[in-house]
Amino acid sequence: MFRLPWPARRPPAETPLVSLALQGGGAHGAYTWGVLDRLLEAGIRIEGISGTSAGAMNAVALAHGWTAGGADGARAALDDFWQAVGDSVPFHVEMLNSINSTADSALPTPMNVMMGFMRLFSPYQLNPFDLNPLRDVVRAQFDFERLRRECPLKLFIAATTVRTGKVKLFHTAELSESALLASACLPTLHHAVEIDGEHYWDGGFTANPAIYPLLYECTTPDILMVLLNPLQLDEAPRSAEDISARSMELGFSTTFLREMRMIAHARQHIADTAGWMPLGRLERKLVSQRFHLIEAHELAEAGRGSKLNAASSFLTELKTLGRARAGDWLGTQYRHVGRKETVDVAQLFL
Repeated sequence: MFRLPWPARRPPAETPLVSLALQGGGAHGAYTWGVLDRLLEAGIRIEGISGTSAGAMNAVALAHGWTAGGADGARAALDDFWQAVGDSVPFHVEMLNSINSTADSALPTPMNVMMGFMRLFSPYQLNPFDLNPLRDVVRAQFDFERLRRECPLKLFIAATTVRTGKVKLFHTAELSESALLASACLPTLHHAVEIDGEHYWDGGFTANPAIYPLLYECTTPDILMVLLNPLQLDEAPRSAEDISARSMELGFSTTFLREMRMIAHARQHIADTAGWMPLGRLERKLVSQRFHLIEAHELAEAGRGSKLNAASSFLTELKTLGRARAGDWLGTQYRHVGRKETVDVAQLFL
């Protein structure tokens, strides 16, 4: 890990500034809700947030509440958003009892039938009127005009341009209901979101989450990544369900893994050539960057169906797990933020 000479002890009144990179993962985004709730409770200071899909929802919820009421407002807004998501579930039965109920067969019959139809028909056939309960939640929860005008945080919300396959980052001043829904637009479930004549799908295809805007547009060198998809598995999947779940995770993580691999390679090259030539601006930026990680290890065994489980009790369980994981991180790693990197980027991504 790269280290720079920082003071041995931080003054008690000093709170480090961080940027957040929030990964998407459907209903598993409620885990990140718990992580953020605990971090905000601890007084974390935030400069920028890069978010994709459910990560984008968490980013906007946090920013919405932060704009109105600081950290306490952010926690309240996150609570309100996820409670509204749970209330929007169209079924009157619990979809899964807990994180340990992983089989897709645990989903209620209507959801299983819908998932079967999704393999055969497009959303333009199954849902010609583009009904989306999440749209109603987003519309009711967030004041985008106020966000664009007053939000002090730097937001980078990722979506995928359908026509070109390029990532589109919506910055704070560009945020809208459509931009947020574009970031979470799964093409098998929803119509592509049209903005200014361009169509967009889920940002997970091209950035889950995007790291580069935090490098180039934020001043703090500390980036905390909150990942819902496991970076490593204990063993290769063998069942049809596990293979399908892992394939989907990799499909939505490839661009992030490639971006981090490029950063690790660049830093290794800088280290190998140190002393041969002076460092340029980019090299100094990469060397001084400090990465930190909170990873949802508890979700490694969760089935793909659980990402569609928006039942309130399940979301609350995920929040509890996320708060506990963030609490562990605060107890063991937070003291190093502002001083040194707490994950070995080369070991993780090379």
